[in-house]
Amino acid sequence: MTELLYQTDSYLQEFEANVRSVLPDERAVVLDRTAFYPGGGGQPCDFGSLTVAGVIYPVEKVKKQGDDVLHFLGGSAPLPSTGSASRGTLDWARRYKLMRTHTAMHVLCGTVFRDYGALVTGGDMEPLKSRMDFEFETMRGDLVREIEAAVNKEVVEAREIRVKILPREEAFQIPDLIRTKINLLPEGISQVRTVEIVGLDLQADGGTHVRNTNEVGKIRVADYKSKGAINKRIYIEIE
Repeated sequence: MTELLYQTDSYLQEFEANVRSVLPDERAVVLDRTAFYPGGGGQPCDFGSLTVAGVIYPVEKVKKQGDDVLHFLGGSAPLPSTGSASRGTLDWARRYKLMRTHTAMHVLCGTVFRDYGALVTGGDMEPLKSRMDFEFETMRGDLVREIEAAVNKEVVEAREIRVKILPREEAFQIPDLIRTKINLLPEGISQVRTVEIVGLDLQADGGTHVRNTNEVGKIRVADYKSKGAINKRIYIEIE
C-alpha cells in the first residue's frame, strides 16, 4: 500500500520515497509513499518530477490502482530499479491553484446547500476554473449574482479548513456528510477522510485544499447553464 502523504499535508512540495515496484510496459513506478495526488473526485492528478540517482524523470501522469499509486515517467532514460531511493517534486504552482480551486468548490457547495438545500449532481475542475452541477429546477441571473456574493462573503470570513480521517462508523454519523446526489465513497472502506470549512461545510472528500478560505481569492461566476429539468450548471473562475 502506498502511503498517501497528501491526505494529511497538502502543502508538502517535495518528499523522499523508495521505488517499491517497476512496471516497464506502462513506464511507471510505484513508490512506498507519495505526495502526488492521483486524481479523483473531479480533481486532476498532479504533475512534477522524480529524481533517482541523479536522473530527473518527468512525472506525466499519476493514477491510483487498488492500494497503489502509479507514477508514469516521461523521458527516455532507463527506468529506476526496485528499491531505489528517490525524491519527488511537485509542480507546486499548478497544485496550489488546484487547491484554491477545490476549496472554492466546497465554499460554493456549502453555501448553496445551506441557503437552498440543493445537492451536487456533478463537478469538474482545472487550475482556477471549475464547474458544478446542482439540483435546481430554475437558474436565473439574479440568483447567480446572489450566490456569487454569498460565496465571496464566506471567502473573506477567513474560515479555517480542517482535515480529519475518521473510522467509517463515526464519519457516517455526521449529518449530510455526502453532498453529492450519488454516494461516491467505495463500499468496504474502513476510514473516511473529511474536509471541514469551519462554520460552513463538512463533507467526505479525498482531494487537496488550502488551510483557510482567505487563500482562495475572489470567486467569479463566469456562466451558468441548464443541463436538465432539475440539473443546473454553474461555472466559476478564481481571480
